[in-house]
Amino acid sequence: MLHLLKLEMKKFNLGWYVKGAMISNIIITAIVCSVIYIAQREGDIPISTYQDVYVLIGASVRATFIVFASVLIAKLVIEEYKNRTILIMFTYPVSRKKLIASKLALIAFLTFMTMMLSNIVVAGLFSIINIYFPIVPFTVTANQFIGEVINIIPFAIATTGTSLIPLYFGMRNYSVPATIGSSLLVVAIACYYNPEIPLVTFIPLQLGLAAVGVIIAYLGIRNIENMDAM
Repeated sequence: MLHLLKLEMKKFNLGWYVKGAMISNIIITAIVCSVIYIAQREGDIPISTYQDVYVLIGASVRATFIVFASVLIAKLVIEEYKNRTILIMFTYPVSRKKLIASKLALIAFLTFMTMMLSNIVVAGLFSIINIYFPIVPFTVTANQFIGEVINIIPFAIATTGTSLIPLYFGMRNYSVPATIGSSLLVVAIACYYNPEIPLVTFIPLQLGLAAVGVIIAYLGIRNIENMDAM
């Protein structure tokens, strides 16, 4: 499996993903700072504790990388079927299940790692900016920062599973637009941020969506031997 993962990474040259993640972190930081600054002035969104800041950061990061995951699914799986290049891979002396599992494992790994790192980077950048240009009337201590990083882990795990849901829509007609478009619908549900209805922090919903994503991935792997690559 590890050998297959390395082959996938070499084949698709994922440098674009790393660059995209870095640029996204800068954009997310700028948006979060702007939103919180405006919210503090207008009072539209109550930001009174550092937990409120981290919820907004977490929602923004998770929404971004659910979409990124759908792009990975489109490139590593859907386009392979659409262009019939998957047929070449099926000639390898490796089972189809392992081939598809390796692709989905790579997508899940990249999604989880970039979400964790991006949460840390964006939160760190926000804290530094807040020191020099006060946006909120409080600072985050090192212990609070570490505590929030630990709290991110279960949500990152859940979101990794959730990010696999677009696979179902993409595989129906081997459609890249459907894959990416469905990720926006998933984001609208999983990352909905409202102080009165905080779906983004409602862990039963997040775990439920993750379970759906894992089941979709499992069924996709289980049925791959009987699927025709068009």
